[in-house]
Amino acid sequence: MRFGLTGFASLGWPGLLKLRAENAAKPVRERTAVILVWLRGGCSHLDTYDPKPDIGSEYRGPFKTIKTKVPGMQLTELIPLQAKIADKFTLLRSMTHTGGGHPAGSLQMLSGDTDARDKPKPLLPDWMTVANFMRSKNKRGSPLPNYIGVNPIINYDSFTIAGPGFVNAAYSPLAVLSDPSRPDFAVPNVGLSDPSKLARLNDRMALLHSLDNLERNVDAAGEMGAMDQFEAQAMTLLTNPQTRHAFDLSKEGKRTRERYGMHRWGQQLLLARRLVESGVEIITSCLDGPQCGRVGNWDDHAVNHHVFDALRFRAGAFDQAVSALIEDVYARGLDKRVLVVVSGEFGRTPKISHVASSGAGEASAPAGVVQPGRDHWPRAFTNLWAGGGLQTGGIIGASDKRGEDVAEHACSPHDFLATIYHHLGIDSAKETINDFSGRPTPIVPNGTPIRELIRV
Repeated sequence: MRFGLTGFASLGWPGLLKLRAENAAKPVRERTAVILVWLRGGCSHLDTYDPKPDIGSEYRGPFKTIKTKVPGMQLTELIPLQAKIADKFTLLRSMTHTGGGHPAGSLQMLSGDTDARDKPKPLLPDWMTVANFMRSKNKRGSPLPNYIGVNPIINYDSFTIAGPGFVNAAYSPLAVLSDPSRPDFAVPNVGLSDPSKLARLNDRMALLHSLDNLERNVDAAGEMGAMDQFEAQAMTLLTNPQTRHAFDLSKEGKRTRERYGMHRWGQQLLLARRLVESGVEIITSCLDGPQCGRVGNWDDHAVNHHVFDALRFRAGAFDQAVSALIEDVYARGLDKRVLVVVSGEFGRTPKISHVASSGAGEASAPAGVVQPGRDHWPRAFTNLWAGGGLQTGGIIGASDKRGEDVAEHACSPHDFLATIYHHLGIDSAKETINDFSGRPTPIVPNGTPIRELIRV
């Protein structure tokens, strides 16, 4: 786990809290939240949410098309649990952008960067950090950080695909890196309960306060006096029982945990649900790792995987985890407040490629064996939207008969981001953040919230 506070001497969390308090508080009508489920590498739209059963075998793939609870909406047989609850989500089948590489595609979707070239680090802040910064202007009652990444979105290979950019890094996420499906899962430094540890912590705080007293004599601006408040809030984060409770999956019944799946993906999304119920407003969870197959992501090139074997390998866990999260959002009365978005950086090529494998492993033939794959495809792909007060059980837009290009209602990453911001009560057409030079920069340069995804 990555935690922003390595020791109180660093004042990491007090610094964060101080930055938040620099903005005047103003009331909001409700504390809405977003859970982004990220499919790193890019999910094949034809083999999941946008099947094309009537096209040729060089495009179609081997999976059958199944009916859903929504008349006229079809999915593939890989995701039958989601098919049963299709009335609880909407599919946007007309996402499109120009970022053909993983870094560029991710930066377009997460930060609105229109540059089609891959680059090692983001130039613009991701929407999660921006939203954390903007929402920090409003008071909230939870002792938990407002932005948590449960298996966070950080890198793609050596490329950084998400980050604060010119927003202060203090608004980056609390990153949960450990596997919540493990019996020994715990989040260190959150919700301390051991009396001896609390005593040592209090001793350290007493020492820190003694040192601070020396600095007060030269504190002309009164900043040290303000720091007391932020130190107190940081202590609350570490000692408040609510923080420990939020991360404690043992509080969930066996049946619930098994419904999500006793694997990393299922427990990640169960933890996301617990966190949002505890007051966290921005949560990301990346579904990658060993459950994806040999290369640990959705990048289903033939050199990496047998694309269809890889999809079969991960489909059960993916279907189980996502459907359980969506079901719980509605069953637990979160569907107006919490928006769930499932997306990757792009789709996969409609036309199947056949290339020699680079190595054996889960969902891949031995090196040198020719196998099918699908490559990067940003021109048309699908993402899923649930909760958020939306009118669900529908389809927005369409790709053409082979899933190659958008045929109806094209939506850009800027529209995607504007829609998320809108749910969080942030007017992306008006809000700006100063860049490194102090120049006001729009959080979304253009684009508008997708009308059909605006809460009813």
